[in-house]
Parts: sequence; C-alpha cells; structure tokens
Amino acid sequence: MRELKELLTVVSNEKIAVNTYKMVLSGCTKEITVPGQFINIALDGFYLRRPISVCDWDENTVTIIYKAVGNGTELMATLKAGAQLDTLMGLGNGFDTSKSGNAPLLIGGGAGVPPMYALAKKLISEGKKPVVILGFNTESEVFFAEEFKALGIETYVSTADGSVGTKGFVTDVIAKLEGYTYFYTCGPEPMLKAIYNATEASGQLSFEERMGCGFGACMGCSCKTKYGNKRICKDGPVLEKEEIIW
Repeated sequence: MRELKELLTVVSNEKIAVNTYKMVLSGCTKEITVPGQFINIALDGFYLRRPISVCDWDENTVTIIYKAVGNGTELMATLKAGAQLDTLMGLGNGFDTSKSGNAPLLIGGGAGVPPMYALAKKLISEGKKPVVILGFNTESEVFFAEEFKALGIETYVSTADGSVGTKGFVTDVIAKLEGYTYFYTCGPEPMLKAIYNATEASGQLSFEERMGCGFGACMGCSCKTKYGNKRICKDGPVLEKEEIIW
C-alpha cells in the first residue's frame, strides 16, 4: 500500500449535526483511489494522528465527516478556512465494488455513514442500483440523508428512539428488504456483528472504529481472521464477511 504525505488546506468546516462536522480540504488527492479508504491527520500538540474516513473526493479536494468526541477532534472543529493539515493519504484497502452484483445494500451507522456516500457514487457510476440504510440514535444526530436521496437511490433512516424514520436499528430495516445481492457496511462493532448475523448475502465490513494510530505502529487494532492475524489500519479496514471471527 502506497502512502502519500500531503499538506492539505481547509476550505470549509461546518457543523451538520450534533457534534458532527463536515470538512472540505484542498490539495493533491491522487493517492485516494477507492471508497472506504481513510486519511490520517496530524494535529498540533497531539502525538497520534487522527484516522478519518473519506466521505467524498475529486482530483483537487477531499471531504471528511467527523464527530467531535475527544480533545483532538474538538480541536479540529475549531479550524477555520485556510488552516493547513499534515495528512497521510492512500490508507486502507477500501471496498471492492466488483463483487456487488446489481443491487447492493449499503448500511452506515453514525460515524460509519460517510464512506457509504463515496461508495454509493462509485456503484451508481458502474450502473448498479444501491439501496442505503443510515442508522442513528436520534433525529438530532442524522446527517447526509438528503445527500443520499439526491443521488437518486432508495434511502432508509432508522433511529433507536423512533424520532425519525424506522424505530429501532438498521437490522429492523434489513428484515423488511429483499433482493439485495451483496452488502457493504461501516459503523460501531456491535452493529457490524448484528448485520453479519442478519444478512444471508455475502458482504464487506469496515472496522475503522478499531483503529488507533492508523498506520500499523501501535498494534492496537490487530484482530484474528480465518486467514491469520490482521491489522485493521494496514490490512483493512475492510474485511470480507467470510473471513471474520467474532
């Protein structure tokens, strides 16, 4: 896996939901090649970089969505246009769309929603017809539902408290759907395990929540698979359903 160190400039940084921010960065993005990859951001005063999944990108910009849940991401939320960030790019194996079939199901939970957006765009460009499920705790946390709908794809929202969309979890929506050929998902590990058990089709699961340093040094994201030990940040974050050991 090739990595590129690049200085990116903040174009915009806006709050889009409770504790959730959308940041657009400009600069060279040529090492980002497939949906599901992430960038690793260095922040002044912090030893470890922050790995953040890519929501969208083009040849000049990259969009990330992150939650301000700790000192590092809280600092990111204060950054203004013109600030520069030292980043590593081209990280992670990303999703393989060649296995999707014609009607793939995309499931994002909370901070796992962003990579589903670039994936949806990629699948559409390949002539596929994805369906997306977005899971949140409550209405105030919902983001990007309208952006997915604007892509022209069937979009479902679930909230644990029933404040918007289907009351319950993403698996409650999955139970009502038929005919999907494959699935892709990213989100909290309990959600990933529930989806693993709730789906009959094959699929790919992104375990980005497990990452620590983001580039294979801390070994904190190591996990056992049917094909041996893997580091989520170096050998993942995407694993295939058939190789996962819970």
